[in-house]
Amino acid sequence: MTNPHIRNVAIIAHVDHGKTTLVDALLRRSGLFREGQDVQERLMDRMDLERERGITIAAKNCAVRWGDTKINIIDTPGHADFGGEVERALSMADGALLLVDSAEGPLPQTRFVLNKTLEAGLKVIVVVNKIDRKDARPEKVLDEVSDLFIDLDATDEQLDFPLLYAVGLQGIARRDLSSPGEGLELLLDMIVEEIPGPVVHPERPFQMLVSDLGYSDYLGRLAIGKTHNQPVSSAATLIRIDADGQTQPLKVGKLQVYEGLSINDTASAQPGDIVMLAGLDEVHIGDTICTAEAPRALRRITVDEPTVSMLFLRNTGPLAGRDGRHVQSTKLGERLKRETLRNVSLRVEAGPDAEGFLVSGRGEFQMAILIETMRREGFEMCVGRPEVIYGEANGARTEPIERVYIDCGESYSGVVTEKLSVRRGRLVGLVNHGNGRARLEFSVPSRALIGFRDELLTDTRGTGIMNAYLEGYEPYRGDFPTRFTGSLVSDRSGSAVPYALFNLEPRGTIFLSPGDPVYEGMVVGEHNRDNDLDVNPCKTKKLTNMRAAGRDDNVILTPPRIMTLEAAINFIRADELVEVTPASLRIRKRTLAATERKRER
Repeated sequence: MTNPHIRNVAIIAHVDHGKTTLVDALLRRSGLFREGQDVQERLMDRMDLERERGITIAAKNCAVRWGDTKINIIDTPGHADFGGEVERALSMADGALLLVDSAEGPLPQTRFVLNKTLEAGLKVIVVVNKIDRKDARPEKVLDEVSDLFIDLDATDEQLDFPLLYAVGLQGIARRDLSSPGEGLELLLDMIVEEIPGPVVHPERPFQMLVSDLGYSDYLGRLAIGKTHNQPVSSAATLIRIDADGQTQPLKVGKLQVYEGLSINDTASAQPGDIVMLAGLDEVHIGDTICTAEAPRALRRITVDEPTVSMLFLRNTGPLAGRDGRHVQSTKLGERLKRETLRNVSLRVEAGPDAEGFLVSGRGEFQMAILIETMRREGFEMCVGRPEVIYGEANGARTEPIERVYIDCGESYSGVVTEKLSVRRGRLVGLVNHGNGRARLEFSVPSRALIGFRDELLTDTRGTGIMNAYLEGYEPYRGDFPTRFTGSLVSDRSGSAVPYALFNLEPRGTIFLSPGDPVYEGMVVGEHNRDNDLDVNPCKTKKLTNMRAAGRDDNVILTPPRIMTLEAAINFIRADELVEVTPASLRIRKRTLAATERKRER
């Protein structure tokens, strides 16, 4: 039987197709806020990085009441690098809203999240969003969505999906394009009617799969998940079954449920609801919490294997310890291990030669978000260049291959094709909608995309849009150059001098401003040629007792290239590191002393 009073629905889509905005509108329409109340936008984006970048990074829960039904809403990320969050969120859902942009149509992450949803056997409601765009093409997008369902081997029942057209920002929904726009009560009614309630087996004992973790300074560790079969009370004595099948007793300190955007205490929760258990000493995502009388584990959450790894080291530079609070290697290791408790797609192991930590994940963007989060917490570290994780099949090396979609102006399609061909990419499709832009489809090794996004923006004058998803593993396609330029490396410590920087400008692009501290082995610029060059950015003009006929001209410097974290990670070579502190980013050689680097070469 199903619980008719609860609906658990995940909202899935590609990046920037309007998930979080639609959740805002649903919260308003459900009557959560009083009329005229001042409410900020993107309520579910609670992390500072999410608000700054305009993307969802972590899956989050909320709940609304619609009639006699409680609807638990799970807002999921739309970026491919955070796919582990989607897989975790779907374990709590009984259905999904698939949002598709009425102009862009289904994109790579749309395929990824829909495939995971169909594999889980969930009911899907398709919402064609942003139909008010000038370049909207909702009929063609609907055809593309149907083709995508067929391509993903959807069942006949899944192919007969309910459909709505919407403008999430304005809170408008309609059943077809010719009907007048209505409020989002149409969507809420469809969720209640079309999404099944959670399945309940009253004869079976209580079970709960831990799908998320939290922490409270007052309550300790928190386990979040969907309950099964029986109600649970706050005074229940339960056990936890870990990955090895071992059981450990636990007593629930507090039981909480979602109501709107808040979390409320409750004495008991009905089966099928999403709850939060507090007071657990130790718990991991994928564990089963059940009764001691009938211990039975649920199927653990499984995620796709990581494809990219990065080396995390403690900061060993001469300027270490000036900005950060956490500089020890042990603190760095504890923080990374703590991250793996919440993020099921990350792996942490000891680095080569027991140096640092090797962190594996879905992509370099996921790594950049982790590094940025840690630096804001006061950590100092050095990180290496992202490296793909190779596989092996029949004794031959294989590598991850991505299906890449690039949307750019027609005039830029040639240079994009040329750049990816050099990187062992293959053009497999080209679509021209006749509006001056073309969509190119490539099959490209994952290692070729490290650093390519910045290059694409330069080549297309900032107008190119790139999306990709992991297609699988294929035999190794061969080597290719990753960077055609070298580095300008400081040969001494000191402060950057305008006179020296001015004389270095013909050699390449400078990363420093006058007065910035430098040290031996620090990369101060990009060399025009493909070799590294040791330079002196601290050189001053020699003074004499000869008076010039006229006064010396002022030195006018070209503005330096300011490296963002993602740009720095993509720029470095295998023998370089990015030094990350709360206040600054620096690029340095792994071996700082010039004499030792010469000996290594």
